[in-house]
Amino acid sequence: MNKEVLPIFLLGADGKMGRMLQALIAKDPRFTLVDVPQAGAVIIDFSHPEATMALLDQALSLKCPMVIGTTGFDQRAMQKLKAASEAVPILCGSNMSEGVALMRKLVAMAASQLGLDADVEIIEKHHKHKVDAPSGTAISLGEVVARARQQDFDEAKVLSRSGETGARVPGSIGFATVRAGDIVGEHTVLFASEGEVLEIKHTSFHREHYAKGAMKAALWLKGQAPGLYGMDDVK
Repeated sequence: MNKEVLPIFLLGADGKMGRMLQALIAKDPRFTLVDVPQAGAVIIDFSHPEATMALLDQALSLKCPMVIGTTGFDQRAMQKLKAASEAVPILCGSNMSEGVALMRKLVAMAASQLGLDADVEIIEKHHKHKVDAPSGTAISLGEVVARARQQDFDEAKVLSRSGETGARVPGSIGFATVRAGDIVGEHTVLFASEGEVLEIKHTSFHREHYAKGAMKAALWLKGQAPGLYGMDDVK
């Protein structure tokens, strides 16, 4: 096999993202698809946390880098991924879009500049079949805000509101979720101060740019040292 062709094993190949990746990889001479994980391949994972964890030991034994677009990992699973990243490079990206990577930088800049004087709300919209909420991307944007404002995200986050909630807690980071139709993905970070509102918004109209981002990440990750990376690291 030509050493310049990167073997890719797709975990979650039958899903929407998996089918999109199969179509794009088939047309790209830089890649080839393999049926089983093998040494020298990069694993691209758009599946389910249980499937990711089930494959993790095999990926470690084969020294396969992993590009993980799966979301919904609990704390225990994340600890396993962090431990695995000490042996192989792993990139976890709740959103593989280059536009979202830029959005994260803009959100960090705004949060740092506006500080705790601005109320922050994160509104995300996805299709009716999405099973986790808030989305991984929304959570990651909240974490960006918290870091920029030197907050503990777990203490600042408000994931839902119902009933007599009382006045807004200063410094809180609120979330709102919409699940409807076939919305691919929309994320808005709203900064509301006295007399003005700033919104930073990203809208996805199709999944192709997610797939292309994952492919770019796979090419980049192949040459990296073991570690836990994000899309912000991809050059």
